[in-house]
Amino acid sequence: MTREVFREDSYLRECTATVTQSADNTVCTDKTIFYPLGGGQPGDTGVLTWSDGAAAIIDTRYVDGDIAHLLEEGAALPPVGIEISMALDWDRRYRHMRMHTAMHLLGSILHYGVTGGNISAEKSRLDFDMEDTVDKEAVGTALAELVAADHPISCRWISEEELDENPDLVRTMSVQPPRGKGAIRLLEIAGVDLQPCGGTHLHSTGEVGAVRIGKVEKKGRQNRRVNIHLDD
Repeated sequence: MTREVFREDSYLRECTATVTQSADNTVCTDKTIFYPLGGGQPGDTGVLTWSDGAAAIIDTRYVDGDIAHLLEEGAALPPVGIEISMALDWDRRYRHMRMHTAMHLLGSILHYGVTGGNISAEKSRLDFDMEDTVDKEAVGTALAELVAADHPISCRWISEEELDENPDLVRTMSVQPPRGKGAIRLLEIAGVDLQPCGGTHLHSTGEVGAVRIGKVEKKGRQNRRVNIHLDD
């Protein structure tokens, strides 16, 4: 199985790895800094190079339980067993990190169950199990204050048994943290938020930068969708 280096250090932009599978426009490696689609966060894109070739990675996904880097149709494929270099489209990934962290901050302000969410470089959203009206100005002010406070962010692991003993850690109503690996990864924004999350995140809330509340949509009697944007 691929070693998930992106969970160890979200800021690594380049790495070398050994090709373990190479066929049908997909390449698997022994380790990767590329985040695969999941948890509402898109798969990473970038470039891989080897001694006599190069190819663009247009998406990263889980395929048959392993992480696959998807290449353009007809792209050259590196042979199995060779060492390759991998480089992220860092600007895109970093915006995803800022967005994902901002969504955790938004969830810490609106204390409702989360029914869905999606991250992109341009706009992200969270859906809440609520029928109350969202005060955009108040929520936007609270969000800006959490960013300005520059709270440190860290990750740690707990056992599946510990999660079972603390079910309130899980705020998503329709999706549970993946199990079967023996441990669950927690994201902690000091004094603000603590919940299971496998995504890539910042070192502190100050890195989120200028963020604002966008459109608030009514998606049912008891469902409100809140959009957020990065203002840069």
